[in-house]
Amino acid sequence: MPEEQNSSGAVSVVAEDVLETFERVELQALRGLQGEPALTGDSIGIMNPVREAAALRNLDRMNTEKALAYQSLSREPAIARVVVSDKSGQLRTWYVSRTSPPSGVGSQLISYRSPMGALASRSVGDSFVSPGGEVFELRERALLHPVKDAEWDSRDNLFESHDFKTWTVLSLRGLLAPAAGPIEDILAALLAEEEAEENLFEGRRRSVITKMGLRDQPVLDKFQDEIFRLPLSSRLLILGPPGTGKTTTLIRRLGQKLDTAVLDEGEQRLVQRMDESSDLQHAHSWLMFTPTELLRQYVKEAFQREGIPAPEQRISTWAQQRTDIARNHFNILRSGAGSGIFVEKATDATLSEAARERPIDWYDDFDAWQTNAWLASVRQAAEDLKSDNDKAVAALAKPALDALAGKEASNVGDAVVELTQFGAALQTRLTEMRSFTNGKLRDALTLQVNRNRGFLDELARFMESLQDTGSDTDDDDDDAAEDEEIPVESKTTRNAAMQAYESSLRTLARSRAMGNSLKKGRRSSRIVEWLGDRGLSPIDLTAVGRSLVQQSRIRRLLNPAHSFINGIPQRYRGFRRARQAESSWYRPATGYLVTDLDLLELDVVLLATLRNASNLLVRAAVQRDLNNREWAPLRTMRALLRHQVLVDEATDFSPIQLACMAALANPAGPSFFACGDFNQRLTRWGSRSLEDMRWACPDLRDEAIRISYRQTTQLNELAKSIAALDAGDSGTVSLPDGMENEGVAPVLVEGLTNPVAVATWLAARIREIEAFSDKLPTIAVLVIDEQAVEPLANALSERLLDINIKAVASKDGKFMGNENDVRVFDIQHIKGLEFEAVFFIGVDRLAVAQPGLFDKYLYVGTTRAATYLGMSCDSVLPPTMASLRPQFAERW
Repeated sequence: MPEEQNSSGAVSVVAEDVLETFERVELQALRGLQGEPALTGDSIGIMNPVREAAALRNLDRMNTEKALAYQSLSREPAIARVVVSDKSGQLRTWYVSRTSPPSGVGSQLISYRSPMGALASRSVGDSFVSPGGEVFELRERALLHPVKDAEWDSRDNLFESHDFKTWTVLSLRGLLAPAAGPIEDILAALLAEEEAEENLFEGRRRSVITKMGLRDQPVLDKFQDEIFRLPLSSRLLILGPPGTGKTTTLIRRLGQKLDTAVLDEGEQRLVQRMDESSDLQHAHSWLMFTPTELLRQYVKEAFQREGIPAPEQRISTWAQQRTDIARNHFNILRSGAGSGIFVEKATDATLSEAARERPIDWYDDFDAWQTNAWLASVRQAAEDLKSDNDKAVAALAKPALDALAGKEASNVGDAVVELTQFGAALQTRLTEMRSFTNGKLRDALTLQVNRNRGFLDELARFMESLQDTGSDTDDDDDDAAEDEEIPVESKTTRNAAMQAYESSLRTLARSRAMGNSLKKGRRSSRIVEWLGDRGLSPIDLTAVGRSLVQQSRIRRLLNPAHSFINGIPQRYRGFRRARQAESSWYRPATGYLVTDLDLLELDVVLLATLRNASNLLVRAAVQRDLNNREWAPLRTMRALLRHQVLVDEATDFSPIQLACMAALANPAGPSFFACGDFNQRLTRWGSRSLEDMRWACPDLRDEAIRISYRQTTQLNELAKSIAALDAGDSGTVSLPDGMENEGVAPVLVEGLTNPVAVATWLAARIREIEAFSDKLPTIAVLVIDEQAVEPLANALSERLLDINIKAVASKDGKFMGNENDVRVFDIQHIKGLEFEAVFFIGVDRLAVAQPGLFDKYLYVGTTRAATYLGMSCDSVLPPTMASLRPQFAERW
């Protein structure tokens, strides 16, 4: 007892120092907000005019960062307190803040993001070497959670010391409060004694989850801390079971790498190089991907706690980002103003099971096919030019043939770069040819307008009748589509008619010159039929056709980067047609149009575009001339690159999708950080192995985190048993040392076929949970399909009405509800979330509905719960779960 009193007394001394420090740091931060002048151009003297704009942007960034740091410190003065001893035995005390404190705010205050901040994650007794080479031993550590009502307090604190036991203190202010009354007042003394015992106890205490959101973990554990401090250019996959803080580690890492003041000199130089080659500055150049919209909202809230501005475009689902890039940047998908050829369709009509099961092989086949197809196309164009009767045209072929000699798929980039060197001569000849053909077409139109001033109006009216006719861009002639320049559709009727007149005659002339006929039913062939003899004369038609064929061949050689990168969608259509004929990768051509593109197909087309563009962009010759017209597709690619790319729940994404994300990392310092758990893969196309991940992101390292902070011993054992059902990785998951990990057994009820009976059972269990808790914790009810969400929420609300608890339906996983609500979800939306209590409804129905993913859904649903887990079956527990029955109870 005396030892315990001495320990609690020592903790009280520390608590007093902590609260005094909070007040002092808050005061200094408020003074900084109110009185410190902002930096201006005059503050740094005369600037180089060339770099003035960049310098002023940098000053603006510094002012913003300083203001945000002051605001953060005024709300949260410190998250830890550490005491160290140096070699001489002298003690030093530092307070650790979440973000970097401005200079002058407390000499004892250090940033957790700084190298010295790692002290907060070490264990008492550990040695630590500072950046300056000093060796310290950590003697004391206190983890703090500041709050302020009328005055400062800190809740749920952990105190560790070399000289006393580990203590958890629920409230520092409560620890320092005076006794409730005079010693003669026995009742007051007894109450005060009980309150003190509840406020201070030995060891770690599990915290109850009372708010829906990612758990705030201001200080990482030692293993997480080492990962988040890895160099900026690292490429890492963090693996671990639920509750190990993988997402939190990702978020804290991003915050640290955005805080350039704490980066070492090498990383600061890297940031400068990336800034010089990027369209966005470092502070804004990052992307984070999540698999669901609800998890995206959770992550966004966690970023706000870290003081990281996180607008919508920086935290995204892959579905959102994929559509934006394909539609608005590379014209793979059609848009109102663009020239994309595909329409995105969420359909299973196109792909065979082989494509879904072996996406890497499917992609590799396509990329090799399309690369060889492009090389064959430009070689053929050069050979055709070489045999042209016009010697001046034929002479253009030799440099191209020399550049293509020995080129194959493995060195296609060399062919693109070398062909680009001969663009000037080709462009001169092409300009002359286009002037000739455009003149002939305009002369023919002028003749018709002179004969009939209403000619264009008549053509426009005819075109209106063709609105349901397939457009020429739907044509199967992919080569023609790739070569022809597609005019921008005019907004005025007569201009549209003029463009249609010239375009249709070009199509006719080119087809005749190649010995082909126009395809019946196409827009151009219908217009040609309507024109009759009001087009080009036979002589002019022949001359224009021959010139257009020559132009087509020259154009294939003229802009190799454009045809190679922007021509990938057309070549994909050719690949699909060829492989479909071979019954490879695709189903028979029924149920979809040639313009339809399945979402997984879109991933393949997008990856080929991103990887090939990136491979060209890193070449020195390209970087030097990037602003030249011929490299326009690569400028599009550069605009998409980000200094940091992060992926949460990475195993839900296919290797193709992950490769697309990795391709968005700036190659100057390809920072790619992902986290996930193979046991939690909830998609058929998700990544299944480390080999998948390493194919998606070459040079990817993996690190495992095995300490789970979420679940009790009982639920942790159940989760490991479920992971082992399907030969999953039950791993070596461990619970934190010194923490109260014991809980209650999960409960199981069978034979609940009636929704009313389910709601009644749920209400009874929820009443039990509230009886055990001072405050209703977070509770989730998981159902197996979206249609069951709202009816169950309504039925449950009726049965909880008398105790003022409401059950809310989270439709499509987008509605979070209020803190005191019980949330009802379709299970597919709850990846990455955690609740104190989870109820899993209709487990046996899920086994029938999702046989291929049942074990994954079961594992994910089980691991959402921290303390209380309930399962119901319409009939009985599925046979695959029979061995788990002894781990369940009937009630709490």
